[in-house]
Amino acid sequence: MSTFAPSTAIDSHRVITVGALMAAYMEAVNISLPNAALPHIQGTLSMANDEAGWVFTAYIAAGTVVMPMTRWLAGRFGRRTIYQVALAIFSLGLVLDTLATTSIQFAFARIVQGAAGGVLAPLSLAVLLDVLPPARHGRISLVWSACLVLGISSGASIGGWLSEYHGWRSIFYFSLPMAGFIFLTMTLSLPEKKADRSPPFDFFGLAAFSFGMVGLQMLLDRGERLEWFNAAEIWVEASLSALGFYLFVVHIMTTDVHFFNKALFRDRNFILSAIMLFAVGFVLLPTLALTSPMLEELLRYPVDTTGYMTLARGVTLVVAVVLMGFVPARVDSRLLVFAGIALVAYANSLMLGYSLAMDRRLVVAATLLQGTGLGMLLPALSKTAFSTLDPRFRPEGTALFNLSRVYGSAMGIAVVQIFFYVNTQAMHLALAKNLAPFRAAAHVAGSIDKPVLAALNEMITQQAAIVAVIDQFKMLMCAMLIVSPLVLFLRKPSPAN
Repeated sequence: MSTFAPSTAIDSHRVITVGALMAAYMEAVNISLPNAALPHIQGTLSMANDEAGWVFTAYIAAGTVVMPMTRWLAGRFGRRTIYQVALAIFSLGLVLDTLATTSIQFAFARIVQGAAGGVLAPLSLAVLLDVLPPARHGRISLVWSACLVLGISSGASIGGWLSEYHGWRSIFYFSLPMAGFIFLTMTLSLPEKKADRSPPFDFFGLAAFSFGMVGLQMLLDRGERLEWFNAAEIWVEASLSALGFYLFVVHIMTTDVHFFNKALFRDRNFILSAIMLFAVGFVLLPTLALTSPMLEELLRYPVDTTGYMTLARGVTLVVAVVLMGFVPARVDSRLLVFAGIALVAYANSLMLGYSLAMDRRLVVAATLLQGTGLGMLLPALSKTAFSTLDPRFRPEGTALFNLSRVYGSAMGIAVVQIFFYVNTQAMHLALAKNLAPFRAAAHVAGSIDKPVLAALNEMITQQAAIVAVIDQFKMLMCAMLIVSPLVLFLRKPSPAN
């Protein structure tokens, strides 16, 4: 390892800190950057509505497969080398996004980008904890978390503005200068570090778990389009998912070494917190995925205005995460968990009042409250999860804890997409069953021609869509209410943790 003079070492640490935090932000912002730009992307790539979820799930699912390997890769090949490779692959994914001409090409580009992003976020935190003294670990972890939520929350507004004035491909050029700066920073300042001996890694367990999750994700993403089990592809994906989960459970029960340590599942606070964090992820991104299309397609707001309106949640989310860092250690984090869940559920209850006639104030108020609740939940759950966990298992625990949030978001988006289209079709049939010329004419003076009938059908389609959106917000609210009783089973965290 290189040696530095004291002042040079301090400057180097500052540069590395900036680069690592920027990498965390860049990985997170690219999750939601395409959100407000979806109408432009769909129009250019002839992407069907039920394929829009691939924009998110392809990126997230690829990251979750690679994320558990980060620690092994850094120990085996060196953290600086892996950082450089991940940045290069991430940049390649950005370029492929801009070159895509079909939805399949775009989904593949997002997979490439997400796989590299799955390494960047956890490796950034590992680097920060390594180069900074232990006394600053708590604060830098909080700042790292704030960068992640800021990225997820600000992506829609940045993407909306860029796509409106510079075309949707510009949202991916946005990250290229950052990637170049981070690559240069880490190349010049980050000392190489490898494990003394190649650490073992449970490739079989990861492969089995990945087969299970990816198969389930593909089943949810493709099921509606292929009419579920009427298609051979769905049977294949369901079989792979079931086989993967079966092999993973057997592997966990019969072997001593695997990438999810059994001790994690014996810690009640950790497991319950991870389950609640899954619910937080289930709400975090799907709310964004629902709100932007609703504002653009149903309420007819411009793309850039939609981005600005969704930014309200991001601002309060980041502020709440930062303020949680100043909460005295003696305050019981279980109370904060309960308060956060209550705020998120109340915010979602306000969303049940959405309509085509509402103004923007209701949307902003609901998203502000939801952001505050989510900002309280993320650090409070983290504190509760690790307060009783043996420090020896914290690296594996951190990986599983983050995966629970990411998987929650991926599953949430897929489930929301399915029920949205099913509910829209059902409501359209219910509202339009009497929309026939001979029936409508009985209630309207004169005859109704086809253009007028078409206009009435469009109005009914909008009404059906807004009802379907509200139903999804109700489902997200129920997800938070279902996990809320778990707070009662948490043990009181130690103030020292």
